[in-house]
Amino acid sequence: MGIAGSGAGQKCQRKRGGSKPGAPATRMFLLRFSQSRILRRMATLIITEKSSQAKDLRAALGDRYGRILPAEGHLLRLAEPDEVDPAWKRWSPTLLKPDGLYPTRPDQGGNKAAKLQAITAALRACDEVILATDCDREGQLIGQEILEHVGYRGKVRRAIFTAQDPKTLRDAFATLKPNDSMRPIYEAAVARQQADQIFNLSLTRTATKTLLAPGTRGVIGIGRVKTPTLAIVCLRELEIRNFKPEDYFEVVATATVAEGSFQMRHAPAPKDRIKDRAAAEAIARAAADHRGPLTVTVEEKRQAPPKLYDLPSLQKTCGQRWGWTADRTLAVAQELYDGDGKKLITYPRAEARYLSENQIADAPAIVGALTRLRGFAHLDTHMDVRRPVIRKGKSGHFCDKALEGVSHHAVIPNVNVLDDLESRLVRLTDDEKRLFALVCRSYLAAVMPDYEYRQTSVTLPVPVGGKPVAFRAVGRIPLKLGWKAAFGSAESDGKPEEEAEQTLPPLADGEMATLSDPKVEAKRTQAPPRYNEGTLVDAMQNAWRFVEDPALRDRLKEAKGIGTPATRAEVIKGLRKQNLLGADGKWLVPTPAGLHLFETLRAAAPTLVDPGTTALWEMKLDEVVTGRADFRRVIDAIATEAERLIGALVGQRGAALDLGLPAAKIRFARRGAAGRGTAPRSSAVRSTAAATGEAAKPVRRRTRKAAASASLPAPVSPDEEPAAPKPRRTRKAKAVGDAPPVAVVAQGAPVGETSSPGSPAPDSRRRREPTERMVAFARSLADRKGIALPDPCLRDFDQCRSFLDQHAR
Repeated sequence: MGIAGSGAGQKCQRKRGGSKPGAPATRMFLLRFSQSRILRRMATLIITEKSSQAKDLRAALGDRYGRILPAEGHLLRLAEPDEVDPAWKRWSPTLLKPDGLYPTRPDQGGNKAAKLQAITAALRACDEVILATDCDREGQLIGQEILEHVGYRGKVRRAIFTAQDPKTLRDAFATLKPNDSMRPIYEAAVARQQADQIFNLSLTRTATKTLLAPGTRGVIGIGRVKTPTLAIVCLRELEIRNFKPEDYFEVVATATVAEGSFQMRHAPAPKDRIKDRAAAEAIARAAADHRGPLTVTVEEKRQAPPKLYDLPSLQKTCGQRWGWTADRTLAVAQELYDGDGKKLITYPRAEARYLSENQIADAPAIVGALTRLRGFAHLDTHMDVRRPVIRKGKSGHFCDKALEGVSHHAVIPNVNVLDDLESRLVRLTDDEKRLFALVCRSYLAAVMPDYEYRQTSVTLPVPVGGKPVAFRAVGRIPLKLGWKAAFGSAESDGKPEEEAEQTLPPLADGEMATLSDPKVEAKRTQAPPRYNEGTLVDAMQNAWRFVEDPALRDRLKEAKGIGTPATRAEVIKGLRKQNLLGADGKWLVPTPAGLHLFETLRAAAPTLVDPGTTALWEMKLDEVVTGRADFRRVIDAIATEAERLIGALVGQRGAALDLGLPAAKIRFARRGAAGRGTAPRSSAVRSTAAATGEAAKPVRRRTRKAAASASLPAPVSPDEEPAAPKPRRTRKAKAVGDAPPVAVVAQGAPVGETSSPGSPAPDSRRRREPTERMVAFARSLADRKGIALPDPCLRDFDQCRSFLDQHAR
């Protein structure tokens, strides 16, 4: 092109005929110089973290800053231990720390190799790079590790943005930063990555070689995030098993006034509960026919809408409302985000519950589009559709400060697809309709007026033994539904009311009331509930609650717990795949192997099951970011701690662990056995993720979709939400998941002593008796329904199962 342009210039000069000798050469030089400057200005490469970022950047910027190429998360992996040192191919209790750092290798998963090849080729032809990956620590690593891997030495600048709307992106590119200023964050990311590799792989191999029973299969995965997650479930299980229920009593009576009657209750706070029935009956006797003045307090209150959804809160809500697993919620949300012809919501792996203040301008358009749908059309009577309510700051929904250092804002409807919303909705499955409706309600509620109500509190003291005992009642009258109208009959914020509320007759302060028909109600304290996947994700995000040290609690709060929104579901899948967690219906329970591993680690190496370990790491990484520590020293310090823990596990004595994984030759294990190979296979532990059991997809039964799933949906409605699939009846026989019972054998005992070819299966006799969990559940059902539990149910498996099948529906 340069040569053709030069020739054209010379021909033009000859036609004009007025140029001086030597002028054509000068003009050709100037033209080439000009073109080279244009090419140099154009030779800029912009690297994004994912395709969606590249698409948004192209829409916002065009090609004015250069060519835009997406990565696919990490395009590089750390080398396997045996790729660094062939002696490490054989598993042993060894610290897997190379002399320097683990080198990077191209990752072959998905389309990663092709994307790396494209970026590498583009880097050879450019003299400037702009990194436009997520603005957090991991995003910096994803972009910069590519430059380090290929040895790029040109100019590098950094675009920092926390939202991907056009204005935010244009502002970010107008204020690009030198990438050198991000070097400390990159080094902290390298330290985290290298330390996880050394820590997790070294301790996984050590635990597998020292704790696994001889002759049994499986890998005992140890991870900075995974093992504390197992501990959270095990601690709850032990709390439930050790829970001793206490009986207590409340007294309820009918209060009669001139305008009607209502219920009043004496229900002391937990610390003052009535434990003696005789005391409760004395209060009931004193309340019978008691007449006295009411104390009536009337308050007008208002309640702001709940926060928008991030991924953990979305997973928790879907788990509680529909029994979805964390992975199922993420999969449905991902399909809504980037599914063909859908793209109805923003990035689902969100880690914040706020929006940027730039997105305030989108609110009228989003509200207008959603309220044009039949299901939300009624909301125009509860709000001004053209003027949504905007709440700024951390107590509201639009807050730039709350998004500092965060890569992704809350999950909301996608403003860019509002023009053809109807055509996209018809493509959705029932699950997708349900989740999209939830996200829409959340956004609409966030920009609707407060819920306003009048609360009436009534108190009547009854003298008992010379002391007044308070009977209370609470009533609430809605004045303006506000944001609650967006949810209809659906559960809005999930917060239980402090007291049972009722409709009260007109009451006046000081009005006389008479109590009658007093009754003593027997109640019993309940053990805390088990986790489902959604509530476990929430517990991981709020893991600071399990840490006692104030400094570590605060740092873990800042770090948003253990794991990330993108990895927590995978951690749970890994625990289930390795048979450390099982399922009892929708509840997660530790298997005997998981509980045994937790007890062993808690005794030998408590650091491994402590969520505070992540806080300690984060504090070390903070020192790298602030320049107070060299990242290599942080890696060395964590490696030293790993070496100490290796010694603790090697010195551990006690019963060995059988994970209870099926033998490879069992025909019915064909779907789940893949990836559960014996320890020495390097493919079984692929870098850090596989060491923590996150690599393979677990087997799960799928429920049949409703026959109507293919029908075109009416625009999503809070009152016409697709019906949830009919729940399948849980088989209570498998109280600890689908895995066979785990045998715990003495260290070094011959495998033949555990099971011999000619003998019956180890648990064949146990199957004759119901499990402890079955009996406990049967007793609770019997207590709740006021029926007697037949004695055979306590001794016979089939009888107990029959009882549960009959009464647990």
